Amino acid sequence: MSTSYTTSNTQTFTLTHAKYLASKVAADLKRIQRFYGSPSDIQITAYENELTEYLKCGYLTEVSYGFKRNDNWIEPTVKYSARDLAGMSSSDDDPGRIRPNADISNASFYSYLVSNSAYDQLTESEQSKFKDSLPIKRGGAPTPGISGYTSSDKSYSSGGRALDRSSVKNY
Repeated sequence: MSTSYTTSNTQTFTLTHAKYLASKVAADLKRIQRFYGSPSDIQITAYENELTEYLKCGYLTEVSYGFKRNDNWIEPTVKYSARDLAGMSSSDDDPGRIRPNADISNASFYSYLVSNSAYDQLTESEQSKFKDSLPIKRGGAPTPGISGYTSSDKSYSSGGRALDRSSVKNY
């Protein structure tokens, strides 16, 4: 007599998963704040809430937070790229490893978000309603360049989705 069985693993991405991932990003932003004085606590909370909504709805391609000088990201800037794990596993690293003492003279804190095709498929009315619900009002802007290079260094995952972090490094 032989026995066979199958298993399936289905994960539903929930608000709790979105909040968990956004909290990891907020922890990175707090570390940047501790070393460089920006962003403020109010900004961090707004970024965390905005990211939670984008993740919950599945509208995020990538988001960057950091310092910009002459329209280029400089160290310490972190970029998070969203991806669906499609049943695969991914590491869930602890936040951190933000390098202190980078030169941010003549730079300002900035954030840049890129939505995905799921967002683009919304009607104009649906896009407007979604944007109006967010704590941050973003306008159109050109994508900043990079002064240096990016290095993939962390991955945060929950509920079948991941945020892969890359950090800007100086040459």
